[in-house]
This record gives sequence, C-alpha cells and structure tokens, in this order.
Amino acid sequence: MSLEFNHSYKLANQNYDVSLKADVLVIGGGPAGAWAALTATENGASVILVDKGYCGSSGATAPSGNGVWYILEDQREEAMKSREALGGYLSERKWMERVLQRTFENVNRLDEWGYPFPVDEHGAKHKRSLQGPEYMRLMRRKLNKAKIKILDHSPALELLYDGYGIAGAAGVQTQENNQTWAVQANSIVIASGGCAFLSKALGCNVLTGDGYLFASEAGADLSGMEFSNAYAITPKYSSITKTAFYEWASFTYEDGSIIEGAGSKRGRSVIAKKLSEGQKVFAQLDKAKNDHDLQKYMRIAQPNFFLQFDRMGINPFENRFEVTLRFEGTVRGTGGIRITDETCATSVPGLFAAGDAATRELICGGFTGGGSYNAAWAISSGYWSGEAAAKYALTYNRNNYDRTLTRKQVVGINEHHTPGETLGGNELTKLVQAEVTPYNVNLFRAEEKLTSSLLILNNLWKEAKSHLGEKDSDLVRVRESAAMLATSRWMYSAALQRTETRGMHKRLDFPETDNHQQRRLITSGLDEIQVNWDSHSFVNI
Repeated sequence: MSLEFNHSYKLANQNYDVSLKADVLVIGGGPAGAWAALTATENGASVILVDKGYCGSSGATAPSGNGVWYILEDQREEAMKSREALGGYLSERKWMERVLQRTFENVNRLDEWGYPFPVDEHGAKHKRSLQGPEYMRLMRRKLNKAKIKILDHSPALELLYDGYGIAGAAGVQTQENNQTWAVQANSIVIASGGCAFLSKALGCNVLTGDGYLFASEAGADLSGMEFSNAYAITPKYSSITKTAFYEWASFTYEDGSIIEGAGSKRGRSVIAKKLSEGQKVFAQLDKAKNDHDLQKYMRIAQPNFFLQFDRMGINPFENRFEVTLRFEGTVRGTGGIRITDETCATSVPGLFAAGDAATRELICGGFTGGGSYNAAWAISSGYWSGEAAAKYALTYNRNNYDRTLTRKQVVGINEHHTPGETLGGNELTKLVQAEVTPYNVNLFRAEEKLTSSLLILNNLWKEAKSHLGEKDSDLVRVRESAAMLATSRWMYSAALQRTETRGMHKRLDFPETDNHQQRRLITSGLDEIQVNWDSHSFVNI
C-alpha cells in the first residue's frame, strides 16, 4: 500500500529513509521521556527515544532551575494539604502520596548517579531543587549508558497503525535534510510536553501540543483542558518565566506607587488588568532586600533567573524593572491527555502518557506552578509509564514479529487538497495565537468572548482540514499549528462547560465555585468536540 502526502514527505509502507524497530517508542526527550525510556529498559524492553530538539538541552526543564516536590515522610501530610484549596479540590490524596514516594525514591537515585546536590554547612544535601542543565546532562548520560537509541532533532509527525492498533510513529530529521524516519513499536509513551503556543517562554518553543494531537487522532481523550490559561510574570524583554521569587516582590505603577492586590499567585489577574488598560507595571524583589542569606539561596536555586538582570546591570533587590505576563498555556496549566489507571495508560491500548503531556489534575487539581509538582509528576509518571509500556510491549508481541505499518489521514498531511489557496503553518499559528493570547478572552473568561473565539477556531479547523499544507516548506510547523489549533478548541470547549470559577479557571460570568462541579471534565474528538463530566471523579459537597 503506497501512501503519498505532500511533495517533501512521501512515505510508502516500508519506504522511509530511516526504518527502526523497538519494543517501546518514547516521544519526547525531557525528564518525563528520559525517565520513561530508562525505566522501560530496566524492565527488559528495547527502547527508541525521539526528540524534537536535542535530548538533554531542549524543552522547559533543560535551561531552568526547577523546584522538586521532594518531601520527607513526616512532612507530606502538610505538603498535600497546603495546595488542595488552590487547585479547587480536584486532586486525589492517593495519587499525591504515590507521586511523593516515587519522586523521593527517584531523586535519591539521582544522588546515587552523581547529581551535584548542594551541601549546607552541616553536610546535609538539599534535594528540593534541580538545575536543568546538570539534571538533563546526567539523564542523557544515563540514556547513552543504557544503550537507548536517541533520534535528536527528529520531531514525530504522526502515529502509525496496523490492524491491531498503534504500531509506531513517523517523522522527519530536521538536521538531516528532512530525512523521513519510522519506528515500529508495540507500545508508545507520549512525553512531548504541553502547549505554550510559541509564546517564546524559555525552553517552550518545542512545546506545541503535538502529543495531544497524536493521542486524539488515535482515539484518546483529554482531561482538565479548561485549566490551561497560565500566564507567567516575566521581565518585559525576557523569555524567562520563573515566577517563584516574585513572592518577595512589590508591584508598582510607573510613578512608583503600589498596585494594590498585585502578586505572584493570587494577584496575577490584577497585573493583567493593568497591562490590558495600557499601564506599565514594575516589580522589585524588595521584600528580600535586607536578607542576604536568602538572596544567596535564590541565586543558587535559580541562577538563570538572575542572569537576565546581571546582563542588564539591574539589581532586582534594589532596582525596579518593568514586567509583563507571558502565556504558557498547558505547560504551567494542569490539563492534558487523560490517563486511565496507575500505569499512566490512556484509553488507547499500548499508548501511555507522561509529564506535561498528561493531565496533572490528579496531584494538582486546577492549579499548579513551574517546577515542584510538575517536576515530581514528570519523574513519577515517566517511571510508571515506562514500566507499564515495557510490560505491555513484551507481552503483546512475544515473537517480535514485523508489523505492517499504515497511516491515518490527518490534518496537515493530506493526499488531496481542496482546490484553493493553501493555508500555511505560520499563518495558522498567528491566527490561533490571536484567539488564545489576549487576557480579556483567555484569562478573564466569559461565555460571549469564549463562544466568539471558539467559533473562529472551529472555522479554522474546517479550513485547515482541506487547505493546511506546506506553503512554508516546513511540515513540522504545519503539524505544530494543527496541534495548537486543536488544543485551543479543547481548551475553550471545556472552559465553556465549566460554569464556575475553580483553580486557574476564572469565569467573570460565574465568579463563584459550584460544589456540584467538583468533578473533572473529559474532552474528546477533533472534528466534533465532546465535553462530558467524568462519572468516576469524586464530589465532596
């Protein structure tokens, strides 16, 4: 069976430039993907990992300082309790306990592998923070030592199938003249991260929701997509969206007067309102101005946060600096692919999800931040999905037989275009960004504006199905734009369904929390989107 799609991406059944085979394929090379690949190998599976960038230096974790939810056993009850209200009571203690224990064990493994945790004057190691460059460099070394084959700069473009279900994936190698690759695999872990809509947040421009699209095309559903309107505080001319230290900040108008109610957690909407009014907002970490020990700790914990100021000659403890809010979508949100059990399986047999590609509601509910919970979830879900994917693959195909790979018709890769002008990936990306970035649509939500934007996005989907193509000679961007478009439609469809304010989801027309909506929303479908309450999630009234 010969299938031809677009001039630069022509694939027949076995006619790929690079054809490989493994028990488990991991899509994504961040911490979740790395843990999944290592754990699958430890469970006896052969593993191939493909990364859109260079595994070890791309993604949100690699360039950043990351807090980790690493908690001693006698402190875990308080740790779980402290954030339940902020997340709208949608998290589950069972999952939180599992993640705390698995994270504790795996961070201790990092110590055994030689991660350079800082040591205090008493000789105690501090394990609640990981420096992305050192962390991911170590994980890359472990992957190489385990003889896991890594395809760098090799974005996946689609999943492949046979008569029994998912059977692999295919894509291109962007630094090898767009050579095509295909991997036959008996199970797949999607660990491709969330969706930041190419907002230029540090490390996030490879995070465009690709895994959501692949999973949905395979028949999986998503959960928590209404919790996707995360905006991070950042210096106006910077891409660094680390927000933890703004807890020590005062926010002021241009004339230096205090902006009442502005803050790094509950006061971000106040900042957004001032910015949307055209006012400038300034910040200064003046609450730590006289605490030199704290300043020293901050610089150790997140050195790249201060690098931006050092380069501009700004002392953020002494000087004010202008700030804005940069959209981070589901990367700092909690929505993602729905997982159906403790193995991080999806509703599609053989397909697993980990890290930001999977929903984090189970431990965060409807609100999270950078690092901490997300970092712990990446470690834990990566471990569980890799373990389960290996067991599934080795049980499913004991004889290791070759599978005949076929393809589905998917948006952006079409056999036949409807006559008319081609819609390019860059053009579609800008149209999607225009609907998801504005504060007055996505942060301050109300039925009228959500409905209006969703109508535009749904019409774009219809157009993309027949006209989206390689106008820009960049099929990766074409599929990224399709993924961002799909993600935006799931976000707004779920946001319209949740007629209350909970977690980061704020409805101006429904400002109160409704106890009867203390349930999760399951979103599915591509052409026609369905949003339903999860009948298995709990309600505590």
